[in-house]
Amino acid sequence: MSVSRISKDSLNKILNGELKEPTTCVVKFYMNTCPMCKNLASYYHDIATDEKYSDLHFFAFNMQDNPLLEKELNFVGVPTISVIKVSGKDMIPRIRIMPEPDPPNDHTWYTSKDIQKFIEKER
Repeated sequence: MSVSRISKDSLNKILNGELKEPTTCVVKFYMNTCPMCKNLASYYHDIATDEKYSDLHFFAFNMQDNPLLEKELNFVGVPTISVIKVSGKDMIPRIRIMPEPDPPNDHTWYTSKDIQKFIEKER
């Protein structure tokens, strides 16, 4: 799969469990003014197009579309990666935010390997 930019309304549908079937989404939260977000884009795209993740949906959400989301989801700053799994009878989403890297990559914040480990753990 490729990475799709997701709108505020579509992201809210996922976060509110308004999907019709179980699904797992990986969301990169970014801002256009963030150099690390731009540097991370190609790594994120490579992960999204890897065949082993073909059952997942990869999105990118521009935080300028909803600055309050950072507080709602309890994370600080961008880039931030999240895995949102919507399943079960009530379709209640399970939202996991990738922990801050220790140490962060100077160029991309997260490494590709760290993102993949997080996805594998949370999918």
